[in-house]
Amino acid sequence: MTEKSDRRSLASRALELIASGQAASRTELAALLGAAPSTVSLTVGQLVDRGLVTERGTRASTGGRPRKVLRLAGGDEFALAADLGGRHARIGAVLPDGTLAGTATVPFAIGEGPETALDGLAGTLEALAEQRGRPLLRGVGLSLPGPVDLTTGSAMLPSRMPGWNNFPVTAWLEDRFGVPAAVDNDANCMAAGEHSVRPAERKQSIMVKIGSAIGAGIIADGRLYRGATGAAGDITHVRIEGAGDIVCSCGNTGCLETVASGAALVRVLAESGADVHTLEDVVRLVDESDPEATRAVRRAGRYLGTVLSANVNFFNPDAVYLGGILSTLEPFVAAVRSQLYAGCHPLVTKHLVIESAGLGADAGLVGAGRFALQRALERSLQHT
Repeated sequence: MTEKSDRRSLASRALELIASGQAASRTELAALLGAAPSTVSLTVGQLVDRGLVTERGTRASTGGRPRKVLRLAGGDEFALAADLGGRHARIGAVLPDGTLAGTATVPFAIGEGPETALDGLAGTLEALAEQRGRPLLRGVGLSLPGPVDLTTGSAMLPSRMPGWNNFPVTAWLEDRFGVPAAVDNDANCMAAGEHSVRPAERKQSIMVKIGSAIGAGIIADGRLYRGATGAAGDITHVRIEGAGDIVCSCGNTGCLETVASGAALVRVLAESGADVHTLEDVVRLVDESDPEATRAVRRAGRYLGTVLSANVNFFNPDAVYLGGILSTLEPFVAAVRSQLYAGCHPLVTKHLVIESAGLGADAGLVGAGRFALQRALERSLQHT
């Protein structure tokens, strides 16, 4: 690798740390990058000169002079972001500091296939861009409910996205909007978004999204961990004893998804005679203290907690965050928490934080927008 490539790599990593909120000073950057303060100072100076980073104000230091606060430049610039579901999409504009604007939930029929579904969504996003000022648009980020091949920007063998396999989503977005695009799995987007607003000392965490299906995003040493093929955290297809021979959407039997997901709860309650057609119906029944629905949700939480226990014992994270619509139900969260305490070693749970995502339904939106802004900044570095 050439010296110029080394400098770009260091600058790119510095931008990632600043964008994610993990580093807000040169001292913090030096510690996280393992680089000499003089090298970090030179890198930050170059980023400031290129208009990519600003140093604004000061904050208290543990000793010595107050530290200047590093922020991404371009406070009015933004990325468009969308978190896709089966029937709806959450959309919004994400600013460089992680602030959200113009958020809304809009209809989105993922089953219509990528070109038809994305065309309708793009029209809605373009209207949002016009409202905020189209010249300030820097990127577009999408959170997909399935595995993503980051090298091609395509959905990869998604079980609930008919017609999307190998469709070049990133290329389609860049063609349509004329700016850099970033596409990732929904649990990864949620993990990155939630991590950006959590205390910097929590460098290891698992974000679990529980909706129609189940997925997990992993933060290791402060960075999103995707694994060798981008499938890290795909716990929805872990086989579990209580699932028996129920056929999963992946074609296998006995997967966690078949007993603990939102789709499983809809099926179980409908089979018991309840007036349930959607996951929102399940939530409504639990909020109304329906005993059968509450019992089913608690059972699903225990199943999820059982699978998570093995992962938590192995990984020993600082925190487990729960996202998705089921994370809004206290009986579900309590069941997961109880199972983790029962199934994990006391040293693992001694300081473990187990709670719902602080960003709620917008965690994936923030993550997708941050990925898009980082991609735009990386492109800027490549042309300098």
